[in-house]
Amino acid sequence: MNDGFIRVAAATPKVKVGDPEWNRERMEEIIKDCEKSGVRLLVFPELCLTAYTCGDLFLQFPLLRKAKEELKKLTEFAKDSGMLIFAGLPWEQGGKLYNVAAAVYGGRVLGLVPKTNIPNYSEFYELRHFTPGNQAPVQVDWDGEKIPMGTNLLFASREIPGLVAAAEICEDVWVPDPPSIRHALAGATVIANCSASDETTGKDEYRRSLICGQSARLVAGYVYANAGDGESTQDLVFGGQNIIAENGTCLRESKRFKNETIIADMDLERLEAERRRMNTFFQNQAGQYLTVAFGGEGREKEDPGRLMRFIDPSPFVPDDAGHRSRRCEEIFTIQAMGLKKRLEHTGCRRVVVGLSGGLDSTLALLVCVRAFDLLEIPRSQICCITMPCFGTTDRTYSNACSMAREVGAELREIPIREAVALHFRDIGHDPDKKDVTYENSQARERTQILMDAANEIGALVIGTGDMSELALGWATYNGDHMSMYGVNASVPKTLVRHLVRYYADTCGEKTLSAVLEDVLDTPVSPELLPPKEGEIAQKTEDLVGPYELHDFFLYYVLRFGYMPSKIYRIAVQAFEGKYGRETVLKWLKVFYRRFFSQQFKRSCLPDGPKVGSAAVSPRGDLRMPSDAVSRIWLEDLEKIER
Repeated sequence: MNDGFIRVAAATPKVKVGDPEWNRERMEEIIKDCEKSGVRLLVFPELCLTAYTCGDLFLQFPLLRKAKEELKKLTEFAKDSGMLIFAGLPWEQGGKLYNVAAAVYGGRVLGLVPKTNIPNYSEFYELRHFTPGNQAPVQVDWDGEKIPMGTNLLFASREIPGLVAAAEICEDVWVPDPPSIRHALAGATVIANCSASDETTGKDEYRRSLICGQSARLVAGYVYANAGDGESTQDLVFGGQNIIAENGTCLRESKRFKNETIIADMDLERLEAERRRMNTFFQNQAGQYLTVAFGGEGREKEDPGRLMRFIDPSPFVPDDAGHRSRRCEEIFTIQAMGLKKRLEHTGCRRVVVGLSGGLDSTLALLVCVRAFDLLEIPRSQICCITMPCFGTTDRTYSNACSMAREVGAELREIPIREAVALHFRDIGHDPDKKDVTYENSQARERTQILMDAANEIGALVIGTGDMSELALGWATYNGDHMSMYGVNASVPKTLVRHLVRYYADTCGEKTLSAVLEDVLDTPVSPELLPPKEGEIAQKTEDLVGPYELHDFFLYYVLRFGYMPSKIYRIAVQAFEGKYGRETVLKWLKVFYRRFFSQQFKRSCLPDGPKVGSAAVSPRGDLRMPSDAVSRIWLEDLEKIER
């Protein structure tokens, strides 16, 4: 697929034990359906051409020979499917029997991957029939040609950038040193597992965590196809639990006991970006592997369009309520512990917070409260300063005062209208001219007051600005841009809202909770322009765009460095029904222009704790030149309009 995506499938066919022809026909039905769905990599279960539960029938010539005959027919059937297919069967070689996964593409068997770890404990007795496979590939005869057989095989696509597949079989992933570790270190980006893992109580949960965990450890995609209904139930039952995982995330999972085919779109570029970022991920095993290239015969399929994967519109915010609550608690703790250490180091027992009644300053105050509680310093040592001016509304002013009172902090009101008006006269600015000077003069006056008030009482000024504002440069340079410690500096705006809501839901103080709820309902605004009929006149999202869109863009820019056109594509799908294509494109262009032009503000940020996987600190995650240009990023977006 385009944009680094590949459509993969794990399928459990209904099988008959010892009937390769019938099994092959069921597999062909699945191949036909997967081809219609645009699948490019398909994995079948272990020994699926014969069934896994053949027992001593594996020692019978008729079964072994019939399995190879049906593999040949399957290979010919799938010739024009454009799919790389992994199918399990028994394979006799050199007087020994091996449990292999055959890699099939374009009417050819590209190679055979034998099972390395043969279980012979509890309900398993595979050593009775099978021999552990060889690592170093050897050449074996197949249909008049030589093909490689060995575990150290990579299958690299000539058509799909980033697709390097490798295989392991069932037990191989359950052992302490799975072959897939070597595969990934040799360059494999997708691991196929042909499996026949029986069901026992609770095993599905462990199996899921095992597969997802292995994909995370390998920074790889993992396609796990398990045997299901149709296998012998003489002693065991197989549930067909198929799993498609990507770097720790379960993209799709089948229902057990249903023999399903699951399909998902795997993001190879995401895996490539993660590996590129991790300088401890050493791909140093390639010399021990044989790479089999495939494709390039013009079988590249058209992009199916809509992605078969969930695109979370709020990547910074967990969708599950329980997970979200745990995440909020964790982030609050990280923020508070960061401030706690800074207070201990400086010997300060006081802080100053500019409290506007908006979301960001509210979160900063709540973090201060938790840090002071951890240090057992009275909350009265927190000095909240509200500084009403031209744009302040009664609603935000009232909320700021109520909030400070409810948490037990000191509240000081310092109106700045006269000071700013005097400043306008000093610099010769017409106060009727509501331009950037009009706005930024207020922000810098507030910062000066906070800094000087902090000096007066021996306190630290706590920054309130969040990561989304810093990404867009929506901060006044040397105004609200500056502080002595920025507790919100790596918290995106969409997450700020959930953190405040979490505090409101869990603080156990009804009055404070009511105030926080009203803060949450207040439009985001710097309140630098005069109100209209008592209401906020300046709404940030009307000017720079919806923060939920910008946070989405920010996540994929910082975490994976995607092409802008790819971010546009996934954003359109993620926000389908809420924002149209034109709206997404408009604000994505705004994002890139502002992100590049405003780096100078991020290059001199105050200290602040990192709380998530993405951050903009110039000392950590984003070491970006302040004078870099955005031309090639915007040019990629211009192609969309042509």
